[in-house]
Amino acid sequence: MIESIFNQFPNLSPLQKEQFEALNPLYNAWNQRINVISRNDMDHFYTRHVLHSLGIAKIHAFTSNSKILDVGTGGGFPGIPLAIMFPQVQFTLVDSIGKKINVVNAVIDTLNLKNVSAFHQRAEDVENIFDFVVSRAVTRMERFVPWVQDKISTSHKHVRANGILYLKGGDLEEELAPFPKAEVFHLQQFFTESFFETKKVVYLPI
Repeated sequence: MIESIFNQFPNLSPLQKEQFEALNPLYNAWNQRINVISRNDMDHFYTRHVLHSLGIAKIHAFTSNSKILDVGTGGGFPGIPLAIMFPQVQFTLVDSIGKKINVVNAVIDTLNLKNVSAFHQRAEDVENIFDFVVSRAVTRMERFVPWVQDKISTSHKHVRANGILYLKGGDLEEELAPFPKAEVFHLQQFFTESFFETKKVVYLPI
């Protein structure tokens, strides 16, 4: 429910609250035309998509004017919720499936999000440089890192070094073994819903 967003992030502005409230009806309407989100997940939209995306915000606060790339954004997650949360940060959302990017662009326009751009593009073809790359379980880390490691700036603006913030679930010990610098944050320490029992944010400095 939307209340869980407001309870977890009590300092939201009236505009941010309005934008978060608008997400559910917007995605419901688009889902009638294009299957962006599974119908079962739409019943738990704010928990499984919005709050899950905002798990990154519990781990890391982006500074003003930083640049974030969301790879494999699908219907706009985690990028859209993070862009609402951090209106002074520039977000670029990419996905290889054009119809999903069409929905993302419609959501951006409807919410009048000035800090988001979305493109039908593969991560490897993105030319700009970013402070952080975010994503939600697009693939295994050993495949993901080569896609994005040359997109990350070597000039750091944050206390935490630039890198990847990756939403993943399940047992990650074997997958992360080649990445000894990776840090794993368990979302159940922030969110009480059972959905988050196995959900994590992986931070990998690049």
